[in-house]
Amino acid sequence: MILKHYNFDNNFLDQNNFFLLYGKNEGLKNEIRKKIVKNNKTLDYDESEILSNELNFIESIKTKSLFDENKIIVIKRVSDKIFKVIEEVFNWNYPDIKIIIITDNLEKRSKLRSFFEKEKKVICIAFYPDNEQTLSKLAHNFLKKTGISLSSSNINSVVMKCNGDREYLFRELKKIEEYSKNGKKLTTEVIYKLTNLVENYSIAELIDNCLIKNKKKIHSILNENNFSNDDCIIIARTFMNKAKKILILSEVYQKNNNVDLTIASAKPPIFWKDKDIIRKQILEWSPNKIKKLIYKINELELLVKKNINNSINLIYDFIIWQASSKTNN
Repeated sequence: MILKHYNFDNNFLDQNNFFLLYGKNEGLKNEIRKKIVKNNKTLDYDESEILSNELNFIESIKTKSLFDENKIIVIKRVSDKIFKVIEEVFNWNYPDIKIIIITDNLEKRSKLRSFFEKEKKVICIAFYPDNEQTLSKLAHNFLKKTGISLSSSNINSVVMKCNGDREYLFRELKKIEEYSKNGKKLTTEVIYKLTNLVENYSIAELIDNCLIKNKKKIHSILNENNFSNDDCIIIARTFMNKAKKILILSEVYQKNNNVDLTIASAKPPIFWKDKDIIRKQILEWSPNKIKKLIYKINELELLVKKNINNSINLIYDFIIWQASSKTNN
């Protein structure tokens, strides 16, 4: 049964024992997970742990040797490889255990996703990244509740860093809250240091210059920074996030044909230091071309995840190729 996260309540919790939570929004997934678990203890597994000893896991559930007070099993990072195990346990119909399956994106053709969407006695919830408007609202509510005053530009900087994940946002806001407890002043420099925005500056600068095809600056950034394999995932996601923002602005510009008005009316507001480079990006990219780029970035991220040991070469080649190619609006 497909369910929206905002419709989840105790009625669904009482009537169902199997839950599939999938998608990119880790923070929102954790919120629903906590609602299901409540104050109960859990047994946490990774898919690989179960598949490496499948028979033992199944027999443990049959004999209930897994359980004392623990009656909730949480299985993370799953794929279709575990589908037969889940289907078998589901068919036993044990009313006193709950199984929560948590994973990243699942394709529409996924057997696991299809089973949870079509079967009436299970719950399937997709979790998509929060948009900037939602994150900004969450940030404003948090700051209002804690009595912290931040400028719109500083809030915007923190929100933009979070890549659509409220869990990341709250983690950064709590750093700010802890710092402010001693009455210390929250300057822009302090915010950048607290939320490690300075560390990510080189990545943001790399993406910005790629989008305006500044090859000289790109080579300089790549030569000056020693990016790791983990950084490559961040680079791909930052690139995707930035491209989606340019798509929105490009579509507005296509309607009003006024780049300054487009920037001035952007929500959330664009930080004054970023206006010049964003103006160049809007003029560089048409909606059709930026949509094609978004598709390519999505392919890049999947390729990087599958070839993590070669991710740096994949990212560098893509950045340099993109900066050298003609946009042809």
